[in-house]
Amino acid sequence: MDKNKQGIQYMQEGKYEEAAKAFSEAIEEQPNEPLYYVNFGNLLSAVGELEKAIAFYQKALSFDEDMATAYYGAGNAYYNLGDFNNAHKSFDEAIKKGLDNSDSYFMLGMTHLQMEQDKLALVYFQRAVELNEEDAEARFQFGLCLAGNSMIEEAIEQFQEVVNLDPSHADAYYNLGVAFAGFKEDADQALAMFQKALDIQPDHILASNGKRIVEDHLSNN
Repeated sequence: MDKNKQGIQYMQEGKYEEAAKAFSEAIEEQPNEPLYYVNFGNLLSAVGELEKAIAFYQKALSFDEDMATAYYGAGNAYYNLGDFNNAHKSFDEAIKKGLDNSDSYFMLGMTHLQMEQDKLALVYFQRAVELNEEDAEARFQFGLCLAGNSMIEEAIEQFQEVVNLDPSHADAYYNLGVAFAGFKEDADQALAMFQKALDIQPDHILASNGKRIVEDHLSNN
């Protein structure tokens, strides 16, 4: 097995020191191979060395300026550092260079959320869902953005699809409870949704509060 593949295997096994050694040896053998720098960057990101990781992604791009995975890796590192402007540029560039997949659009959506640009986030989450209909988390964020833009019926559809894909998604049940209580004025359905959230996550404070508010409202009427 070559050093690069060995490094990837070590990473998957959580053996980060061994992975670092293997990637270092791969780079020594082929110092102009951009993929090895990307993989080392991914390793550094995994252990929280984000600024060092960015340096490795930039090194990869110095050898191949069209390497989409280097832009994507840098985008994740910038995002986790809270540098959302550079994260946006990197994810956008990753898509332009060919990484036109659900993950790229999802991360662009998350970046726009952090930049308080909810309408732009909604567009990217919608695209992420179109590219991967099985992505429950992308659907959940899409639903939140729809709800935030007062598109409640559409949000309910997304949250219902989320719990079909992931029956353990307590936050989706909570948001269905909110929608049924506040928009549909269906107290029974709201209570059922809040209870499902609590069955999954007994310490879900928001669901507990939502259930209590609906129960208080019913008892006073």
